[in-house]
Amino acid sequence: MNPQKVVRNKVKKLTDLPNIGSSLAADLHSIGIDNPQELRGKDPFELYGMLCAKSGQRQDPCVLDVFMSITDFMNGAEPRVWWNYTAERKKRYKDI
Repeated sequence: MNPQKVVRNKVKKLTDLPNIGSSLAADLHSIGIDNPQELRGKDPFELYGMLCAKSGQRQDPCVLDVFMSITDFMNGAEPRVWWNYTAERKKRYKDI
C-alpha cells in the first residue's frame, strides 16, 4: 500500500502495510509471516535472508529496503516509502 494511505489502526492484513502489494505479501507468507503483528521485533535482514533461502536466489536489495520499512512501521515508526531506507541499508548491510 502507498505509505501515504496507511492508517495504523486499520492495518489488519499484510497488504495494508506501507510498500506491500500482493507479490510481497505472498513472499512474506512463504516465510511464515501471515499478519502484520508478526513483524514486531523482527530483524529485516533475517527476513530477507529467509526469503532468499526459500526462493533459492538472492532477492533484489530493494526487498530488504521494504522489509526495513515494514518492520520499522510495525515497531512504531511513521509509514515511509521504501526508498527512504536505501541509504541506511547500504550503510548497515554493505555486502548486499
